Amino acid sequence: MPKGLENKLVVAISSRALFDLDESHRVYESEGLGAYQKYQIDHEDEVLAPGEAFGIVERLLKLNDFLDDAKVEVILLSRNSADTGLRVFNSIKHYGLNISRAAFSGGESPYRYVSAFGCHLFLSTDAEDVRRALDSGVAAATLLPRSKKAPAQSNRELRFAFDGDAVIFSDEAEQVFKRDGLDAFTASEVAAANTPLSGGPFKAFLAALNTLQSEFPDNAPPIRIALVTARSAPAHERVIRTLREWNIRIDESLFLGGLEKGEFLAAYGADVFFDDQPAHCESAKEHVSTGHVPHGIANIIDN
Repeated sequence: MPKGLENKLVVAISSRALFDLDESHRVYESEGLGAYQKYQIDHEDEVLAPGEAFGIVERLLKLNDFLDDAKVEVILLSRNSADTGLRVFNSIKHYGLNISRAAFSGGESPYRYVSAFGCHLFLSTDAEDVRRALDSGVAAATLLPRSKKAPAQSNRELRFAFDGDAVIFSDEAEQVFKRDGLDAFTASEVAAANTPLSGGPFKAFLAALNTLQSEFPDNAPPIRIALVTARSAPAHERVIRTLREWNIRIDESLFLGGLEKGEFLAAYGADVFFDDQPAHCESAKEHVSTGHVPHGIANIIDN
């Protein structure tokens, strides 16, 4: 972790996840880089509309208002140059977002700066950048556009929801399911109930989120965490024992036994949900902001 960012939850966000840059991107794709650069400079005083991750970032940064020392840092990562990225920083200033650190990579993928900044999480709309960040050992997800407009949130907790296998945990159990079926998966998990699962790509982020959660009073922390998994009894026991072994607290656990997750995520009120399986993400994005985690055997098969 770089000096100055120790003991903080560090989240990297791409400019296209933070703001709606669709029109700018259309100019780039249809007219080329030169036209895009001119467009951004000509419009740099026009405020960008919020993107898919804007609400998540805004509420994450507001957590610092409850603390004596800021414990959340958001880093902007962008393929823009600093020149064309001025519009993004002008929009950050307009909305009052406390984001001061950034990397503008001038057309190249900015994923390599995720590790340099010591980030716990990278959110982007570029699936390839996300894959590269995951390969470098950082939790990362491709934010998908919601199918419905999200209702306005009251001043309640910031609510995270995570799938289990291939997200919080490794995909070792999911490999058994994909290869040998449900009965073999269940038998394997029952036999290994006392053996902790290996960590998945989001283990470190979940632990950092748990640490941040502990900064607040036990009776009213402004962060809530849920596990939303297709597992059901008796395959639940290994999950519970693994989290206990890791000393990680989960506020709510939903063992759905293969049911679609979307309605349950809406009932929970998730601000964002992370899942490795595209089908689950499609169900979820009908209701909540959803990050696809392109990791594990499900993505090898599906792709």
